[in-house]
Amino acid sequence: MGPDHPDTLIAITHLARAYRAAGDLNQAISLFEQNRADTTRVLGPDNPQTLTTIDDLARAYRDAGDLNRAISLREQNLADYQRVMGPDNPHTLTAIANLASVYLDAGDLNRATPLLEQNLADSTRILGPDHPNTLIAIDELARAYRNAGDLNRAIPLFEQRLADATRVMGPDNPHTLSAMANLACAYLDAGDLNRATPLLEQNLADSTRVLDLDLPHTLTVRGNLASAYQDAGDLNRAIPLREQNLADTTRVMGPDNPGTLTAKTNLASAYQAAGDPKRAIPLFKQNLADSTRVLGPDHPHTLITITNLAGAYLEAGDLNRAIPLFEQSLADTTRVMGPDNPHTLTAISNLAGAYQAAGDLNLATPLHELNLADYQRVMGPDHPHTLSARNYLAGAYQAAGDLNRAIPLLEEGLADSTRVLGPDHPDTLAFRSNLARAHLAAGDPKRAIPLFEQSLADDQRVLGPDHPHTLSDRNDLAGAYFYAGERRRAVTLFEQSLANHQRVLGPDHPHTLSARENLAATRRSPRRRRK
Repeated sequence: MGPDHPDTLIAITHLARAYRAAGDLNQAISLFEQNRADTTRVLGPDNPQTLTTIDDLARAYRDAGDLNRAISLREQNLADYQRVMGPDNPHTLTAIANLASVYLDAGDLNRATPLLEQNLADSTRILGPDHPNTLIAIDELARAYRNAGDLNRAIPLFEQRLADATRVMGPDNPHTLSAMANLACAYLDAGDLNRATPLLEQNLADSTRVLDLDLPHTLTVRGNLASAYQDAGDLNRAIPLREQNLADTTRVMGPDNPGTLTAKTNLASAYQAAGDPKRAIPLFKQNLADSTRVLGPDHPHTLITITNLAGAYLEAGDLNRAIPLFEQSLADTTRVMGPDNPHTLTAISNLAGAYQAAGDLNLATPLHELNLADYQRVMGPDHPHTLSARNYLAGAYQAAGDLNRAIPLLEEGLADSTRVLGPDHPDTLAFRSNLARAHLAAGDPKRAIPLFEQSLADDQRVLGPDHPHTLSDRNDLAGAYFYAGERRRAVTLFEQSLANHQRVLGPDHPHTLSARENLAATRRSPRRRRK
């Protein structure tokens, strides 16, 4: 047929898509670029096949982490669809959704959210409420609200999306299974493990039964379920799932597929959460080398992997290796993504935390202050990340002995977190625990003890008796009793704390060793405060 025949051009598109699906983005982009030029030359710039090829190229650049080129292509694509096909054409509506989606990836919620709100209204009006594209529009708008930390608007939309997909497409349709996974992840963000975990368990069972154990969606759902177990502190269930997921992803997708790299990151994070740096750090190092080789040094996954490796070194107490990596991560993220990207703001927070761990409060505190101001400006005062930044700054003030600034900040943060996230969200529970610690540091056990007691009761009810936060709060309450002179109650709680740490985390976990030391110190001297 020759190189310019329309069927030949379509065949090139299919080949490029296959390379993209396999994670070979260099080959995919090269073919898509060639196809775009050939299609434009042969069929003309306004031909539907040419417009489709531009979107394919934008997707490949997006997967490669080159969001600037992806955004430029999708903005051009939307303008072309509006001009050629009109604003109400279904292809134009899809182009709007695609552009908004890449804005979301870039952290540009101010451009993404209005576009998605408009798209949902237009899709409902033109295609009807039950059209598949309308259902997808609901999902994308919910994702924007979720990224903005507005779970009060995101969760009802995800619930509506699941109900509509079940009614219109049936419970076993892949879109329905995807909607179920998205809703469960929103519940996870809200700290609602009681709703998230059963939904993910059902989703994994349904996906395995309906689709295939080896399909990417099924592997992703298994990873999500492992995240729920890990968030609940149930590492005995999380780690085997992570290990199985990495083995299956490597077998199905290959060792260099981005999905495999993500599975490797997740397993290393689970090892780190289990206090096992000897397994976490080599895996993070291998993943960083693989990500740099496969995706390039500036890909978002590579930048995140640098941060993860730095965090593992920090957990292991190796500040000499952690801090330079955090500094590199901040410099690279700022250069690649811009100073206001959420990943950049996270990198600032991580570096400030590392400086604080090193005892360098002269560097840490101004960074925490800058980070809070940036979060307030970029994401708004009620975004969960903004609330967390306030918590971190209060911790820096407390570390510096400036309790007159730390305590009011924690009191405001607790009130705002309760209002925005709810009284049972893990971040709200963390604010209450930190406020109790600040009162204890100020020598005020009468205020600290009721807060610790409430925090422990809430942890047991919401997170369960074996969650790391529950273990930590029981240990802190024991210390508060000891500080207040109630040695017998302190010893009893320290004994419970040590027994639970040994049972849940094992005898050699750093937190178990600390619990053992606290009990021994309390028994040795009724006047000695715990470390």
